[in-house]
Amino acid sequence: MSTDPNFDMSIHDIHVATIIRNAVPARLYEEAMWYDSGTVISNQGALVVRSGEKTGRSPSDKRIVRHPESEDDIWWSDINIELDDHTFLVNRERAVDYLNTRERIYVVDGFAGWDPQHRLKVRIICSRPYHALFMHNMLIRPTADELNDFGTPDYVVFNAGAFPANKYTSHMTSSTSVDLSYERKEFVILGTEYAGEMKKGIFTVMNYLMPKQGVLSMHCSANEGDDGKVSLFFGLSGTGKTTLSADPHRQLIGDDEHCWTDDGIFNIEGGCYAKCIQLSREGEPEIYDAIRFGTVLENVMYDPESREVDYDDGSLTENTRASYPIEYIPNVKLPCIGGHPNNIIFLTCDAFGVLPPVSKLSPEQAMYHFMSGYTAKVAGTEMGIKEPQATFSACFGAAFMVWHPSKYAQLLAKRIREHQADVWLVNTGWQGGGYGVGSRISIPHTRAIIEAIHDGSLATHPRVENPMFKFQVPIRCNHVPDGLMFPRNNWPNPQAYDAKAKQLARLFQQNFKQYEAETAPEIIQAGPTLEG
Repeated sequence: MSTDPNFDMSIHDIHVATIIRNAVPARLYEEAMWYDSGTVISNQGALVVRSGEKTGRSPSDKRIVRHPESEDDIWWSDINIELDDHTFLVNRERAVDYLNTRERIYVVDGFAGWDPQHRLKVRIICSRPYHALFMHNMLIRPTADELNDFGTPDYVVFNAGAFPANKYTSHMTSSTSVDLSYERKEFVILGTEYAGEMKKGIFTVMNYLMPKQGVLSMHCSANEGDDGKVSLFFGLSGTGKTTLSADPHRQLIGDDEHCWTDDGIFNIEGGCYAKCIQLSREGEPEIYDAIRFGTVLENVMYDPESREVDYDDGSLTENTRASYPIEYIPNVKLPCIGGHPNNIIFLTCDAFGVLPPVSKLSPEQAMYHFMSGYTAKVAGTEMGIKEPQATFSACFGAAFMVWHPSKYAQLLAKRIREHQADVWLVNTGWQGGGYGVGSRISIPHTRAIIEAIHDGSLATHPRVENPMFKFQVPIRCNHVPDGLMFPRNNWPNPQAYDAKAKQLARLFQQNFKQYEAETAPEIIQAGPTLEG
């Protein structure tokens, strides 16, 4: 029997006796206790789960169907890897066959996008209760009336991650395959139970659809002050995006995925998916206190007797995660919609010690640095890294971008000019020398910079141009030592700084060559020069 006798899944070729649709968290807790072995409840009330062998996304196994209707739109690369429609159907049938062997399956119907004009109706079909609870948290939850009138979904996710792909099938490189067809409006997951694949799959869909409507989709966080002014925070892992955007004095609009329309911005998601390695109430109280009943804790370690979670234990994976409804954050703005951004902040952790703690960018420089998406990894973050390594990720989220990066950059520049937003490059990395020589810029100094951006004072201070990178550097910032603003002056050997700056500028230039054929000359010229 089905929990909803009027709910027909035959349109998806699903014929399972027990279909549990949009169950409340308490019901999914019960289901997990009965049918998902290894699941426990933490002493804070969160559902503690394991994702199996895969504890992170599998980008090399992600595929998009190459189809005449969309192939000219997609930036085919090692990020967007092509798949033929026949192979997609083979994998879809494998997923459906597996789901039909289950005694019970879970369905979650929800929305992606808080703006009713642009939201998608999304259906998740899965076999694990924790996956249903995860997407209950991450999608925007429909009201009872909206669920009754839900109708045919715009996109369907078939999550058969507990069943492997056939690695001998054409285009398969392993037993994991994550496949998306824009024409069939379907997403198939095989061979990975990591829940983030569903979340990022929907984001990839939005990253394709929104630019077709003239809407900029963005991998960023957003918050709003009491004055109604909105800030966006872009940044790769380790740059401080979550920490700096989670400001108790500002309302959180969202922590990861947003769109910018003619009317302003909106959050795509109904929840947050926060890293929780080394999480503490002292460091990130909003996230810590959001971990309670209804939260999914993925791949964390815990005491088997007390059920107390050890957030410092990364023995299973450093990528421990918490998924919770966005309203678990006390200073959230509901609905998660804001006006046009006044400030756009690109966060980078420059481990070379070259970049100033804050710089102001022109629209052309904003496009260049947006397409570059620079940060640096340091020793200890990955095996084999002995010294800083530059990392570039287009649009600060290349793994989820579908169009050529210039498409998103052009939309960003258009919005910046229309709404006269200020764009800032904020370095949360090193000063007085690179990693191992200098010291990391203190969080209080970075917070002071962000505060000066928000209160408008930083925009009023005089600025000078950096001769090599050409952006404008404020000569001072309230509550930040003046000497910190110009890194060259802080190095023991200024000539060593000049050599390191040229090395970083050269890395920027080498990375940007892949975009030059489809990028306007004024954008290319906005990047660094070796003549500075």
